[in-house]
Amino acid sequence: MNTVTPETILTESDIDELTRWRQDLHRHPDLSGDETATAERVVSMLKRCAPDSILTGLGGHGVAAVYEGQAPGPSVLLRCELDGLPIAELNAKLPHCSVIQGRGHLCGHDGHMAIIAAMARWLDRNRPTHGRVILLFQPAEEDGSGARAVIADPRFAELSPDYSFSLHNFPGLPMGAAVLSAGPMNCASRGMKVTLTGRTAHASQPENGNSPTPVLARLLTELPKLNQSDDAADPDFARVTVTHARLGKPAFGITPGRADLWFTLRTQKNSGMVDLVAKAEGSVEQLAQEAGLTHEISYHDVFDHCENNADATRILDTSLSQANIPRTKAELPMRGSEDFGRFGTRSKAAMFLLGSGEETASLHNPDFDFPDELIPLGAAVFANALKQLCYADTGTQTPS
Repeated sequence: MNTVTPETILTESDIDELTRWRQDLHRHPDLSGDETATAERVVSMLKRCAPDSILTGLGGHGVAAVYEGQAPGPSVLLRCELDGLPIAELNAKLPHCSVIQGRGHLCGHDGHMAIIAAMARWLDRNRPTHGRVILLFQPAEEDGSGARAVIADPRFAELSPDYSFSLHNFPGLPMGAAVLSAGPMNCASRGMKVTLTGRTAHASQPENGNSPTPVLARLLTELPKLNQSDDAADPDFARVTVTHARLGKPAFGITPGRADLWFTLRTQKNSGMVDLVAKAEGSVEQLAQEAGLTHEISYHDVFDHCENNADATRILDTSLSQANIPRTKAELPMRGSEDFGRFGTRSKAAMFLLGSGEETASLHNPDFDFPDELIPLGAAVFANALKQLCYADTGTQTPS
């Protein structure tokens, strides 16, 4: 089987055009659930690459390009993300700095899209001989709702991937070096919002009210005591992080009657999350009842854990070697969450990390920018994975 390398997968013209396209995406970031303009840019690009079909509005603003092989075979999904972040970019000297105030592509999703766009060009020149290739531009990854919505879309059942692959660039790792391992890749997490309601009173007569202040103070110290282990590789890993607290109104004459607390719960796997949620809810309920307060709990930004399937990992492992991508090490699973894990419930799924530089700003930093030199590297890995699954041994066309 002929293999694909970063040097051969794209022409210089391809790289120039994809770089400009990526930088245009960087200038115009859309937030989770509001990716209309980005999706339109994606569709315009895909139409030039002659897929057999393009699905739009998938799970919101998702876009999928489908390339059909002539013979039966596996369906293989390659996934990237559409959304940026509600963070103001501080890269004023960057020619392609975000032009939308308060928004930035500061996680590299613009670069991930460019890699999958490169795959559309490659597939246009190298049609699969069997099976099906699906290029998915997924909405709303940053808040954890996108993968769930895509899978719930009735049209996704028609795609029904057997394998799903993705990547994420990762600052702190050597440029262009990869991390891949079977097993847990990203932790499960969810935002827990607690509302405590008592009764206001005049500040001179606090005994006439029921302030949630003491319970707020207790929860701020008690819930973090549920932490277990600092090592996400420990199956018992559990972490509660305080992210926001608000008490009453900003007034000197009123004792508060309401408090809002936000926590992030994090565990290695979904099973651990069930246990952590039960303990956290029990603490809230007990303290609220003891103080005569009512309470409400809601959950937001819910992410399942992400786990690499052994068979899918072996395919990526071979692909990395074929693309001459060096390996490096990182602590796995990552504490950070990734909603790609939901595709693992429907297919054999695996993702890998691709180093974006040891001196690069961290993900979600206001000065992060995706390094364009990763575009042909990521594309070459995906192309080799497809060669193993959707191609007879007929060789690969060179770019033209």
